Amino acid sequence: MKFQDTQSMDKRLELISKLSKTFLARSAKIDEDGAFPFQNISELKMSGYTSLTLPKRFGGEEISLYDLVRFQEFIARGDGATALSIGWHMGIIQDLGEKKSWNESMFQMLCDDVKNGALINNCASEPQTGSPTRGGRPTTSAVKQEGYWLINGRKTFTTLSPVLDYFNVTASIPESDQVAYFLIPRTTQGVEIEETWDSIAMKGTGSHDLVLNNVRVKEEYLVEYIEPGKKGASGWLLHIPACYLGIAQAAASYAIEFAKSYSPNSIQGTISDLPNVKQKIGEMELELMRARHFLYSVANQWDHSAKDERAHMNPELGAVKLSVTNSAITVVDLAMRIVGARSLSEKNPLQRYYRDVRAGLHNPPMDDMTILLLANDAINRCND
Repeated sequence: MKFQDTQSMDKRLELISKLSKTFLARSAKIDEDGAFPFQNISELKMSGYTSLTLPKRFGGEEISLYDLVRFQEFIARGDGATALSIGWHMGIIQDLGEKKSWNESMFQMLCDDVKNGALINNCASEPQTGSPTRGGRPTTSAVKQEGYWLINGRKTFTTLSPVLDYFNVTASIPESDQVAYFLIPRTTQGVEIEETWDSIAMKGTGSHDLVLNNVRVKEEYLVEYIEPGKKGASGWLLHIPACYLGIAQAAASYAIEFAKSYSPNSIQGTISDLPNVKQKIGEMELELMRARHFLYSVANQWDHSAKDERAHMNPELGAVKLSVTNSAITVVDLAMRIVGARSLSEKNPLQRYYRDVRAGLHNPPMDDMTILLLANDAINRCND
């Protein structure tokens, strides 16, 4: 069954749960080998999942942000790297469809390819600039020639790079001192992937370097001008905390199952009967409950807000990412305390969850920027 074969949310959650369980069965091997989850991504494409956020005006379903983060959490319960990777593609298509910031003919071309399984990701990080959210001007350059742009540079953290069909690349335009996004098809001459990804967390994201050597694209492939460091509210980025919430739920479920089955000869019954273990299970459940309500209430708020209301939601969106990600780290820590030293075994999934969940601290927006944003917002409201 494909997602497009049913409108029933129960059936769709059943399908995504089935995929997630399949991903879970492969996740240890992918992590151990530091491999890319080609089969997982292929199955998501075959299921029709990767086209769910396409806008209705181009024949898509245009699913809500609430539904997107719900699906993403389920995928992450099986494999966090797969969820985080595909989440960028899903969210970018949703964001472009909502904001209509591209020329419609260019966006329709992309959407037509996405219907056929094409994948896209933004490529903005560079070694010299750090996180693009902090406003660094890209050193990647785009020089205008007769009917073309000549692009040179290197991008880091290019998640999904082994299977991307389109790279949406930020580059500086020396002649005008502007910065823009340029859509670069993978088949363009001069596009190269240098396999540099050696992170101990999220090994399967394939976040290698993108190298652009005298890449030529037509003029219309300049799809959007931007101002580095200044970005409107982006609800789609909630796919990030949804991923880490899914990892945390996987860790909690594993720890509870362990507690229900582990019975050392020093006690009667299993350790799930012990007050100190019940305390930790209750604390995990509280963190998960609080995080889930915060994430889904803000996603629902986004879905039911007008464009001008969404423009003021950056504080809430940032707070969700900070709160949910840090709660996820707490949950994994509690799960490891329940399981004990066994959780540090290479064969135990908790050590993978422990490494993967900490990657959330380094996804945008960063905690310090969110706290500053919340402070400034509170101060400004008090001045009104």
